[in-house]
Amino acid sequence: MINWLPSNAPSIQQKIQKEIPFTVVICLLFLACYLFFPNPEVAMWLGFGIAGYSAIANDSIQTLGTFLSSNKKIPWWLLWIFIGGIFAVTYAYGWAQNGGDISFGRLAKIPQPTEFQFITLAGPVILLILTRLRMPVSTTFLLLSTFSSTVVIRSMLTKTFIGYMVAFIVAVLVWSVIAYIYHRKEFASKHYNKRNWRMLQACSTAFLWSTWIMHDTANVSVFLPRTLSFEHMLISLLYLFFVIGLLMYIKGGGIQVVVTEKTDITDIRAATIIDFVYALVLLVFKNMNNIPMSTTWVFLGLLAGREIALTLMTKKPEVYVKTAKLVFKDIGRAGMGLLISLLIVLFIS
Repeated sequence: MINWLPSNAPSIQQKIQKEIPFTVVICLLFLACYLFFPNPEVAMWLGFGIAGYSAIANDSIQTLGTFLSSNKKIPWWLLWIFIGGIFAVTYAYGWAQNGGDISFGRLAKIPQPTEFQFITLAGPVILLILTRLRMPVSTTFLLLSTFSSTVVIRSMLTKTFIGYMVAFIVAVLVWSVIAYIYHRKEFASKHYNKRNWRMLQACSTAFLWSTWIMHDTANVSVFLPRTLSFEHMLISLLYLFFVIGLLMYIKGGGIQVVVTEKTDITDIRAATIIDFVYALVLLVFKNMNNIPMSTTWVFLGLLAGREIALTLMTKKPEVYVKTAKLVFKDIGRAGMGLLISLLIVLFIS
């Protein structure tokens, strides 16, 4: 009998054994959510704690994915100091600038919860499961929808759809120009000033990371009071700082495949341009209004537009099929998360 699996492929038993610790943790978290949801004070911090890890872990592909993919050789603790430091400064600045509001005004139309249901606390746990399955879902919808009115959810959907289309169109235009220059000049050369490009990437990553924080801090702070004392701000900052350190240690986790499967994404020049364009799009929508939006969908729109622009330059039929599969796979992953979010809202309404 022919064995079609490679000799080093893990067996089903090995895969099951590998998932046992994660399954135990998930069961314990569900149990904690069930036991403590009647106690608002405990539930508030429990929800924040789980959401703090799950949201950053899932969204790390869009903000840090290209940075991690192109800097695999740099020690994780140096990445932690850099990324964690930017987070701490932005987080503290938002708290001071907005009178104790760490959400940068994104929760202005979402009231502070005075009581919790089991399903509202279970949302971040579900997000952990989806992240384990390498699904880049919208943490905004999954974590905020259960606290939002129908009007706010509709506004979030509209803004997110516009964001996806704008990112898609911008990416097609930008990378069409880049691809044209790439094929006509020495940009395609592997010999380039890597030191200068690393500096540019550090700047674009800092720009993107801080802009993302201004958007998506609301996803984890929705469980907390809208105005935090200095002590509570410091506790939440330190916790999220160590979460970032853990993610740097594991290099973002398995969900990074969503980024690494894209064309030339590990090239530091490509990573730098992606981060910069993405940050500009997020900044525009941040200043548009204070309605939360899914930054995940904006990122996927950017990647989809980029892939299509690069594919159009190749003019090879087989590449079109591969690109279409990647684009629709990402839409399917994110769409599943959006569907789960809306089902949760229907369940508790």
